[in-house]
Amino acid sequence: MKILSIQSAVAYGHVGNSAAVFPLQRIGVEVLPVYTVNFSNHTGYGAWRGPMISPDDVRDVITGIEERGVLGQIDVVLSGYQGGEGIADVILDAVGRVKAANPDAVYACDPVMGNATSGCFVAPAIPQLLRDRVVPAADIITPNQFELGYLTATEPHTLESTLASVDAARALGPRTVLVTSVQRPDRPADTIEMLAVDDAGAWIVQTPMLPLKANGSGDVTAALFTAHYRATGSASEALARSTSSVYDLLERTHQSGERELQLVEAQESYAHPRMQFEVTQVR
Repeated sequence: MKILSIQSAVAYGHVGNSAAVFPLQRIGVEVLPVYTVNFSNHTGYGAWRGPMISPDDVRDVITGIEERGVLGQIDVVLSGYQGGEGIADVILDAVGRVKAANPDAVYACDPVMGNATSGCFVAPAIPQLLRDRVVPAADIITPNQFELGYLTATEPHTLESTLASVDAARALGPRTVLVTSVQRPDRPADTIEMLAVDDAGAWIVQTPMLPLKANGSGDVTAALFTAHYRATGSASEALARSTSSVYDLLERTHQSGERELQLVEAQESYAHPRMQFEVTQVR
């Protein structure tokens, strides 16, 4: 499997491609990373250095890849956080070029906008751009519950309302939706869930909620779920595998006391997930 991953990069820590590439490689995926920024660290520190890469330069890198004749070998285009408005056009153009070369390729979009705690933390134009242009072009999307609500102008809260919101999101275009960080009111205390839905059904998995803020964990989740789903065609299997891997990554990070994901240290969790959480079909 080959994945063209168009995301940010940091020298210190693990977000964007700096979070997604190694876990994908560890499960045997060939990744072609294309960077949208090249920062010293993620912006959660409040200070960082390094350039945003212009949309023209990002497009130029993709054109260079195309000139090597490999777009027909790409199985997935993956995108995450979009720092500026212009990068969406580059990503959509890349998706079009890849699908023209390989009609079986899919586009997986993590529509990063914000979360219930912080609200939106992207440029003001990005949420509408994602909703109106990017998400309708995607085959797979991986929003959190807050992002799902924005995309569909709904209020996902209970399992039933979250499923209804997923149906509204699928009506926009993507056939497969992974909802991360589902927090329904009737769940057991100190737990969190993820929900995966495709044409075959809907599945939910519950894990303990660890007391940490882990920048980049969503990038790892989106990457692993997408790869496992593409490999198996099973949303339940992809959900089980990615949940197991990401939970063990987060647990190891929490135990370390470090702020940054212990991405390398947790590598066996990607290659050999313990499959310790039960996935339940809910529809």
